[in-house]
Order: sequence, then structure tokens, then C-alpha cells
Amino acid sequence: MLSSAAGPIDKTAIRHAATVILLRDAATRPCVLMGQRGAKAAFMPNKFVFPGGAVDDGDGAIPLANGLNPACTAKLADHADAALIPALQAAAIREVWEETGLILGQPGQWTTPPPPDWETFAATDHVPSAEGFTFVFRAITPPGRPRRFDARFFMVDAGAIQGDPDDFSHASDELSQLQWIPIDEVRQFDLPFITEVVLAEVAGIAKSGQPPETVPFFNNSDEESLFLRLAGRRPLDHKDQD
Repeated sequence: MLSSAAGPIDKTAIRHAATVILLRDAATRPCVLMGQRGAKAAFMPNKFVFPGGAVDDGDGAIPLANGLNPACTAKLADHADAALIPALQAAAIREVWEETGLILGQPGQWTTPPPPDWETFAATDHVPSAEGFTFVFRAITPPGRPRRFDARFFMVDAGAIQGDPDDFSHASDELSQLQWIPIDEVRQFDLPFITEVVLAEVAGIAKSGQPPETVPFFNNSDEESLFLRLAGRRPLDHKDQD
């Protein structure tokens, strides 16, 4: 970390990321899918988290069977570059596949050869789909952390999963103890602070059965933290760009 007369300057790059909250049994006893990060992980070691991760360079070119609805698309573009939206959707689906082995897609064949990090997904004979996704939260990791992300959180009902939602046999080893946790029990686990905040939002959405009118945005891109509500009406503030 560099310093100046005004104090330390955080040069950690902020990477775009996508996180997925898979919701099960929303009408009875809502559960979310979470797993535990490794003890040696550079980011949030030992914490229970939702599946998710950074956007890869090729994610923006991945064909989707279905994309987000217009309301979610508009909110994603609020205080952001709309050109990122295809990559964020694809990254969300890829991370769920890599970390849990669960498929969010539609049966079908790819019309072009998949890039290397999508080959195993394509081999399932599914095309990725963001149908049913709801954009529910955005947060930028505060300065001073070893890694920083501009993370968008998407919620989707477990009914969108192709196959058995309890079959984690194709998951990588990035998350251990994958399990569906009732929302009313999840705070018994070791959670990052931001995950607790997101869970409160998710619990409200699950109870109401309605998507949020505005999306919370914890903007920690600078030393001063801002709390915004994304409604899909404001243009990009270039200070928010990487």
C-alpha cells in the first residue's frame, strides 16, 4: 500500500464479481445454499458464503438461453457500465457450476466451441440461462482488504436448477460443507458481515414474494463509504468505474 500526505492510498484493484443466492422452499421455510471457504483462502477464510466469484475475461461473450428481465437489467446499469451486464450474468452461472456442480441453464447444444473454463458446463448439454434471476444487492469491498470486488448479488429460486439440487458431486473443492441452510438458522454459522446484511434483504424478499423496488448498493470504492439505492434511473458516475 502506498502513502501520501493525505494518508494511505489503496492500490488493490477492484474486480467485478457475481454472487448467487439460491433460495429453496421460499413459501414454507426458506433455505439458502452456502459453503465454507478454506482456512488458507486469501479472501474471507473459513467463512460461510454464497457461491460466486470474479468475472472472467471471456464471460461477456458466452451465449445465454435467457437473460435478465428488463427491470433487473435497468438496476444493474444504474451507477455502472451496461456493457458489463452479459458478463455478470454468465459469471454468476459459471461460479455456481464450478463451486456447487449445479446447473443453471436450459437443455441445448452450444453453437460455438466453449472457452476452456466453460467446457465442463457445455459437456452437460445445457446452455446457461439467467431466467428467474433477481438482482438484489451490490457491494464494493472496502479499502485495505487483500482482495477487493465490486460484487452483484443475484437471487434465484432453486426450481431453476437442472437436476437434483442436493447433488454436489461435480463441485470443485473451493467450498466445503455445501448445504441448504434455513434462513432462520444461518446466523449460527461464521458469516462475513456483508453476507449478514444481504441475508436480511433476502429474508424480506422471500417473505413478500416480490422483487425489490430498489437495490441496496454499499459503495466503498473510496475511503468514504456511501449507501445508495439503485432504481434504474441514474446514469453512470464515472467515479464508480475501475
